[in-house]
Amino acid sequence: MPELPEVETTRRGLAPHVEGRRVATVTLRRPDLRWPIPEEIRRDLPGRRIAAVRRRAKYLLLDTDEGDSALLHLGMSGMLRVLPADTPVGSHDHVDIALDSGRVLRFTDPRRFGSLLWQPAGSEHELLRGLGPEPLSDAFHGDYLFERSRGRSAPVKAFLMDQRIVVGVGNIYAAESLYRAGISPLRAAGRISCGRYAALAGAARDILAHAITRGGTTLRDFLNPDGAPGYFEQELSVYGRGGLPCPGCGTPLREASIGQRASVWCPRCQR
Repeated sequence: MPELPEVETTRRGLAPHVEGRRVATVTLRRPDLRWPIPEEIRRDLPGRRIAAVRRRAKYLLLDTDEGDSALLHLGMSGMLRVLPADTPVGSHDHVDIALDSGRVLRFTDPRRFGSLLWQPAGSEHELLRGLGPEPLSDAFHGDYLFERSRGRSAPVKAFLMDQRIVVGVGNIYAAESLYRAGISPLRAAGRISCGRYAALAGAARDILAHAITRGGTTLRDFLNPDGAPGYFEQELSVYGRGGLPCPGCGTPLREASIGQRASVWCPRCQR
């Protein structure tokens, strides 16, 4: 599933082509993706001017001048591209949002785990309620993680991936952040010091920011809006490298399931 850097890369790729454009028509080639597509998408979005393309966690919002928003999630295999209006339609091209530029914003999703929903003006969609801070914001820091972790016995990797704690730190970037901070993913969240959480917050912030500049991580089903893959995968230290030597000390990396997610770490460098 695309993680925060991939979604942010998509947002940055789309924004210059979509912001300031007015929606001409909306074509829905099926009534649902992961969930039914609300009638407001077809009824109210046409005629609206898209004021901004915004990201919240792994969701993209097309904010209109009227204050309402189309809310999109890429799911496991979704892709958004801006294409000439006469581009042939493929079997998995489920939504076209035609713009006054003569181009279309096309939502392609072979597995249909993505979503297209509606957020009325003055409200917050239920999927966005209760989410934690953005990891690249000033609200995310070591003191915050330390305070939220008190009394928690769950592994710190599961804690870091909890969207109520911080958004967008998925499996790949949690593994990489814990490795850089020298923290075992198995350690109980409530038994980590404030100083070590400061190191973890800094590592997560630096890794995510760098991954964005590198175009995210190439996943099996994900391509950037321009069709180019991300390149951060070439720089991964532990994710997907179970049994291989640790890049820091050479010790074979261990692999196990934590919170039903594959986890890899160095038993020597991470304590």
